[in-house]
Amino acid sequence: MKCDKIPVKVRGEAVNTDTTIAKNISVADEKASYDAACKRLLSEKIILAWIMKNCLEEYRDCDVEEIAEKYIEGTPQVGEVAVAPDESNCVSMIQGARNEDTSLTEGTVFYDIRFLAFAPVSEELIRLIINIEAQNDFYPGYPLIKRGIYYCSRMISAQYGTEFTNAHYENIKKVYSIWICMNPPKSRENSITRYYIAEENLAGSVKERKADYDLMAAVMICLGKEEDSGTDLLKLLNVLLSTETGSQDKCQILEEDFHIKMTQALESEVSLMCNLSKGVEEKGIQKGIDIGITAMLLTLKELQISNDVILKQICEKFGLTEETAETYLKEIC
Repeated sequence: MKCDKIPVKVRGEAVNTDTTIAKNISVADEKASYDAACKRLLSEKIILAWIMKNCLEEYRDCDVEEIAEKYIEGTPQVGEVAVAPDESNCVSMIQGARNEDTSLTEGTVFYDIRFLAFAPVSEELIRLIINIEAQNDFYPGYPLIKRGIYYCSRMISAQYGTEFTNAHYENIKKVYSIWICMNPPKSRENSITRYYIAEENLAGSVKERKADYDLMAAVMICLGKEEDSGTDLLKLLNVLLSTETGSQDKCQILEEDFHIKMTQALESEVSLMCNLSKGVEEKGIQKGIDIGITAMLLTLKELQISNDVILKQICEKFGLTEETAETYLKEIC
């Protein structure tokens, strides 16, 4: 079946109706644009500072504004740095890089957001990445936490030749992988969980310097309903990434409740993301309707019911005009 557009009449006007495949492609494009907008919004330094203060022990005693202005180094990289070892030097920008992991033969996998930050006490550089998981399935064939730990391991091994050489392991910098999951299972909604390396004495009583083993941590931030948010960070992210709250309300809440100065650039990103999320939702609903209509048509055709009866039934069930119903029927014939 080709992705041709078939002219039909809807509400008396001639329009082009995409085939099911073309609609799926359109939904995917909208989703990619929405994901890219989320990443750009989360890469704003003031938003990163809120995440750092609430999730990273190094910044708990710092003010959010202080973190944003003083400790975040340079401009965060969005979809620029490859994860795979043989692709680490690839710096081509790809906006809206896919969240799903792929093999080397399928394409390069990029960190969503990666940046450097200075630790307030030691003044050492810390490497951080923030990954956004907007998928409905919290367990996409593998535990996300394992992927987070892999990303930590990759950021450590990638320091060889840049942060340290030969056997100078004392120069390894600490890394974090922070995952924001927008559609977690109910048991994990509105939770923040940290996974890290800790010292445990199985025999004897020794005390190693913490900085020598505390080199990585993965943090899982699982969102939920805004009214159930248990911390300021969860409330902030639930509002910021909500598909139900409008852009004006979001900007007002961010400014009044979280004292985030709404610059023109930040307002534009919030507005764009809200518009895209609305488009994704609407197209997703339409995709579901298309699937339902197609399934019903195939079932009725298998029962060898006449086209006239089929058209009448789908018009009644889905509220379609006869012309639109005929278009759906033509697609499966």
